[in-house]
Amino acid sequence: MDKAHLRNVAIIAHVDHGKTTLVDEMLKQAGVFHEHQEVAERVMDSGDLERERGITILAKNTAVRYGDYKINIVDTPGHADFGGEVERILKMVNGVILLVDAAEGPMPQTRFVLSRALELGHRVILVLNKIDRPDQRIHEVVDEVLELLMDLGCTDEQLDSPTLFCSGRNGTASYSPDVAGTDLKPLFDTIIDYIPAPEGDENAPFQMLVSSIDYNEFVGRIAIGRIERGTIKANGEIAVCNYHEPEKSRRSKAVNLYQFEGLQRVAVQEASAGNIIAMSGIGDITIGDTICSPEAVEPIEFVKISAPTMEMTFSVNDSPFAGREGKFVTSRQLRERLHRETLKDVSLRVTDMENATDSFNVAGRGEMSLSILIETMRREGYEFQVSPPRVLFQEIDGKRCEPVERVVVDVPSEYIGAVIEKLGARKGEFVEMLPVGSRTRATFFVPERGLFGYRNEFLTDTKGEGIMSSVFERYEPYKGEVSRRGTGSLVAWETGEAVTYGLFNAQERGQLFIGPGTPVYAGMVVGQSPKNEDIPVNVCRRKQLTNMRAAGSDEALRLTPPRQMSLEQCMEFLADDELLEVTPKNLRIRKRILDHSQRMKALKGHK
Repeated sequence: MDKAHLRNVAIIAHVDHGKTTLVDEMLKQAGVFHEHQEVAERVMDSGDLERERGITILAKNTAVRYGDYKINIVDTPGHADFGGEVERILKMVNGVILLVDAAEGPMPQTRFVLSRALELGHRVILVLNKIDRPDQRIHEVVDEVLELLMDLGCTDEQLDSPTLFCSGRNGTASYSPDVAGTDLKPLFDTIIDYIPAPEGDENAPFQMLVSSIDYNEFVGRIAIGRIERGTIKANGEIAVCNYHEPEKSRRSKAVNLYQFEGLQRVAVQEASAGNIIAMSGIGDITIGDTICSPEAVEPIEFVKISAPTMEMTFSVNDSPFAGREGKFVTSRQLRERLHRETLKDVSLRVTDMENATDSFNVAGRGEMSLSILIETMRREGYEFQVSPPRVLFQEIDGKRCEPVERVVVDVPSEYIGAVIEKLGARKGEFVEMLPVGSRTRATFFVPERGLFGYRNEFLTDTKGEGIMSSVFERYEPYKGEVSRRGTGSLVAWETGEAVTYGLFNAQERGQLFIGPGTPVYAGMVVGQSPKNEDIPVNVCRRKQLTNMRAAGSDEALRLTPPRQMSLEQCMEFLADDELLEVTPKNLRIRKRILDHSQRMKALKGHK
């Protein structure tokens, strides 16, 4: 296709502002689906975890035809932990659609992705989404976005970006907030008029930067990127090189070429400059590599992905129940799987631990990205255990520095006092506060350590009505000790099966996590103690049978329902001396040292 009729655009926004829903409507109105075809909601979120959680985890490509034009659209994740996906995708496009919720306004991730797009000099189309919300604040949000653009040092042209008013769910767009739209035609027209066509000489030697990787069992790894210049033919000879290792280059062959049409990949024999294509046949290709003509081996500079800010230790499960439920349990299988993940996720880093053959340090962007990895591995049949998350410190100018997050909370006004108090205790620095109707929005700079275990507390303090989002801001000097958890654990005393009689006596000591019939082992955490110390409980204790009978001795025992913990809640609950045992069927919290007497000796040795 002629370059002048091509447009490459990415949709960027904060989590839950409606990117994937808008792409759904764009696909429908561009005629990608048949008239009577059944289409799943949020069709771009194809992964099971994406559907369950209602978030986009991996950036995905699609393409629509509008008149004589082909528009390549990239749907990106909105969660800050997957910012690595967004950063590299922006190299593939010529412009971005910035989506902002008409009620919430710009949020931390809006700021992050917009700053990256402006750095690359991309043109921006501002789209206010969800204008049909009853609590929309269209005019205030437009002003907030313009303030954000000026704050990020945009050019005059970027400040004069076109603004559209959309309802992604209804599939309408208009140029004015007072005139209701009928379809997305204004959005398509603005993309074609305002986003520039890709540049690049079709007759120059071939060159393409790999911005994304897909994997297929039949053809292996698939490289996805935009052709910077030249033309490539199927089965053509190519060279693979990398900007950071310019002396290394290797020959290969582009076995298959694909272009995106709707949700499909269509095999093509030839592709030229400006197109976004997928290419298979190169064995160990990775993100950031440059594929070029063997006659002109010139690597393209790759945007340096922001370094991870926190890590967890993944190790082989060594609990008494090890190997009962998992399919892959050895250190070799665990190492292989973790290293395979780094090929797809550029912001993840895996290193072997010193003096330990069965443990690996996995560093990532945040708790969400690591919990997604844990859940994915668990569903694949892996069994392992993980440590509590910890932040990665850096030495800057001889000072020990730690990562600080920009946290924005949006809560009913009556609860803002409790939030300020709690974040203050966690070394948070108050920045600004803004009333929004009956709610209050406040911004803080909080050390990442201070946010571990806070989300549950935050939801309790705001009666479930609070919204909290955070994004990495910068490294600052170490701010001192932050208490991680104010409560202790109820720890099982012996191995066996939990029975009602034992649980009835244990529930007076705190809140239980297990019910009767649950297999337990000595050193396993079975509940939460309100005191700041661990309490051993015997949940396997049975009632001694005697031949004596007394009125009331055999009353029915009533148990309080146990607290069911999700993976994220388990990760937040972990104390420094605890581990989370992850199997395909269960999540169990346990002490690092299972034996009670050894644990007491170690505790006294630390004091």
